[in-house]
This record gives sequence, structure tokens and C-alpha cells, in this order.
Amino acid sequence: MKKVSYSIVTLSYWGFTLTDGALRMLVLLHFHQLGYSPLSLAFLFLLYEFFGVITNLLGGWIGSRVGLKSTLYVGLALQITSLIALSLLNPAWSATVAISYIMASQALSGIAKDLTKMSSKSAVKLLVPEDSPRAEKQGQKNGSKHPQTKGSGMLFKWVAILTGSKNALKGVGFLLGSVLLTHLGFTHSLWLMAGCLAATLLLALLTLREDMGKSKAKVKFSQLFSKSPEINWLSAARLFLFASRDVWFVVALPVFLKSTLGWSFNQVGSFMAFWIIGYGVVQSIAPRIIKAKHALARAPLWAGVLATVTLLLALAQQLTFYPTATMMIGLCIFGGVFALNSSLHSYLILTFTSRDQVSLNVGFYYMANAWGRLLGTLLSGVIYLIGGLSACLWGSAIMLIIATILTRSLKNCQKKLTSI
Repeated sequence: MKKVSYSIVTLSYWGFTLTDGALRMLVLLHFHQLGYSPLSLAFLFLLYEFFGVITNLLGGWIGSRVGLKSTLYVGLALQITSLIALSLLNPAWSATVAISYIMASQALSGIAKDLTKMSSKSAVKLLVPEDSPRAEKQGQKNGSKHPQTKGSGMLFKWVAILTGSKNALKGVGFLLGSVLLTHLGFTHSLWLMAGCLAATLLLALLTLREDMGKSKAKVKFSQLFSKSPEINWLSAARLFLFASRDVWFVVALPVFLKSTLGWSFNQVGSFMAFWIIGYGVVQSIAPRIIKAKHALARAPLWAGVLATVTLLLALAQQLTFYPTATMMIGLCIFGGVFALNSSLHSYLILTFTSRDQVSLNVGFYYMANAWGRLLGTLLSGVIYLIGGLSACLWGSAIMLIIATILTRSLKNCQKKLTSI
């Protein structure tokens, strides 16, 4: 395994993730304090999510042509630009101008996020070694090369470590954002984050030597939409999985904690931070809970478990059965089971794609992920205004039932798995 390159890519992704989580909390809490409604707060993030859709689709294609190192650098640079641009927001501007400006800066951040994520996660496929001949022979004896080989277990391990550590640090970023807003204020916090990320980019420029992700064959634009059935089913399931989270997480939960329960910025940021950190920890240990050779077979089961947990949580909120306690405990259980589902998906997409097409297929898959975030973000503000947090949880449960049905279709694709 190319550990030096993996470490540099991971460090770059970590640096970006800290600023991304902190920025989300800064924007949400700062503009809620200024009197923005839940729907207005949701709109602030719409272009962030929409441009994530476009970026993942085109970013995978671009990455296959110019290499993942270049797309990683561009992602980091765009995030620095976004942070600086947002710090120039003028309080004297009208609400319409201010919202438009914030949405534009968030659009840059959305492009940056998904370029960085696509580059980092695709790189794992290329930096983890291929199966040894002995492992491949054993896989053939079992009737399937994936996901039953020794190399597949290693891939699952390193994907889980990258994804889990990223989400744990995103949680730290949430906490960091609330602390920075309390002690430094909005503008100075943005400048500090821009400076730290610039140092991360400089380090990557000076140390990353590996040339990754260029396709050996010229990739046609039409190939962006020409996917195998297993990638299509997995991408569709991913869309509803992430919509089910963001429909209550992005706007509804922090506004509920601040407005209904009267929590402070630090309390809101701390709860969301520890939720994400716990989520990331479970993601990182997912290969210990679910073996790689069982990943495909277990995916529908874990999707169904998550749907059941959410239905019970929504029912408890609807019946006002110890609402605060059940919400806190229920959302923690949701986070753990959601993390297992997310790790399974992140591993399966890499087993479903060849090394030469990795950035193209991972980009398409994360485009579906971005569509899910976009749908969840918009509905989070709308549903919360209509029916509060319990209505958002019912919406989440419906989406997870759909995700479970879609995930079951993956089992029919088991014979089509390709080697790493």
C-alpha cells in the first residue's frame, strides 16, 4: 500500500472537513441569530447541495481525464475562496442581496466539498493494493471474486478509516464552528479557517507526488450516464439514504434545539458534534461488525433496521412519549445504524467499479448522494415549518423504506461483481 500518498490525501481531506463542518455551523447559527426563518436557512444551503450534484457528475469525468491530484487541489482552493468571499458579506445589504450572496458563496463551497470528497475516496481504490494471486484464487473457489477476498477486506478497512475519520472530524468542525462564533465572531472565524486550509493546500502541493486516477482510455462524455445495474441501484439507494438523514439533521434539529429547547450555540454545536463524531467512529469500525464477504448480503438488512428505528422514533415523538429523552437516545441509535449503512455503500461502490473507471463511477454515485442531500435540505425547512421535528422524522422513515426496497435489488447483482 502507498502509505505516504494515502496519508497526504487523508490529511488534506481532514483539513477540508474541519472547515466544512465549522462553516455549516457558523452559517446556520449566525443567520438564525439574525432572524432567518427555517425555510430561509434551508435556502442558504440549496446551491451548496445543487452544485454538489453537478460537481460529482462532471468531477468524476474531469478526474478521469486530468487525474485526482488536480481535482483535489482545486477543491481545496475553492473552499479557501468561499471562506474569504463569505467574510466580505456586508451587513448593510438588503435581505435579498445578502441571501443571494450567501447562496453563491455556499455554491463554491459545495463544488469544493464534492471535488475533494470524490478525489479522496476514489484515491483509496488506487492506493490500496490489488488482491494477491492467492486471495484471488480463494475468491474464485468461493464462487465470487468480491467481496470475499483478502484484498476486499483491506479495501473495506481503509475506506472505513477514511470515511469514519472524516465524519468524526466533521463533528469536531461543528463544535469548532460554534466555539469560534462565540469567541471570535463570524468574520474572524472565516479568516482563521481560510488561513489554516491554505497551509493544508500548500503542504499537499509540496508533498503529494502520486499521479492518480487518469483513465488509460479517453473517456467520452456519454459514459457519465452509462452505468451498470448495480451502480444504478446503489446510487438510487444512496440518494434516499442521505435524504432521510438531512430531512431532520440540516435545519430541523438545530433550530429545534435552539428555539424549542432553548439551548445555547455551544450546546447545539456540542450535541451535533458528538453525534457526528460517534457516527464517524462507528463508520471506522464497520468492517469489524460486518465482514467484507457479507457486505452485499447484509446491506438490505441494515437498511431495514434503520427504517424500523426511525419509525419508532417518529412514533415516540408523535405520541410525546418522553419526547426529549427518546429524541436524544433515538437519534444516537439512528446515527450508529446509519453509519453502518453508509460504510457498506462506500465499500460496495468501489467493488462495483474497475480501477480505470473509478473516478467516473464514484463521481456518479456521489452525484446521487448530493441529490439526496439537496432533497433532504429543502424538505428539512419546509416540513419543519409545517409539522415540526416529528413530521421530519416521519418523512425520514418513508425515505428509508424506499432505500430498503432499492437496496434489496442489489442482491440480484451479486454475480456481476468485478475484481478490484
